[in-house]
Amino acid sequence: MYVPPLSPASGTGRFWRTSAKIIRCVRYGCTNRPFYHIVVMERRKNQHQPVIEQVGTFDPMPNIYNERLVSFNFERIRYWLGKGAHLSTPAAELLGIAGFLPIHPRTYMTAWRNRQRAVENKVLETEAATS
Repeated sequence: MYVPPLSPASGTGRFWRTSAKIIRCVRYGCTNRPFYHIVVMERRKNQHQPVIEQVGTFDPMPNIYNERLVSFNFERIRYWLGKGAHLSTPAAELLGIAGFLPIHPRTYMTAWRNRQRAVENKVLETEAATS
């Protein structure tokens, strides 16, 4: 593959091709209504700086059917992972739940904590009802 030489003053140059990439969530939306784009960007960049490519979306607020909507472009995610891109923990969790990757350990811990909290709430409700 022929890569034309870039001038050192162009701003991207050879560094962009070899720098570490990461697949992460970038927050959009407004106050009390988050919405996330799942993007590929350089690892050292802030989330508000330009991204290389958007590969999905995530809406964490439940809709009227109590669903949290997620969409992925699995072909592009596979491409970037093949190029050596890293995954942030939230993105790895979402991809694990979607079945693209093994389920992330933090997902199991969150489910366990939710079950424990539900049991505790049920015990408190029964104690309050008997009193």
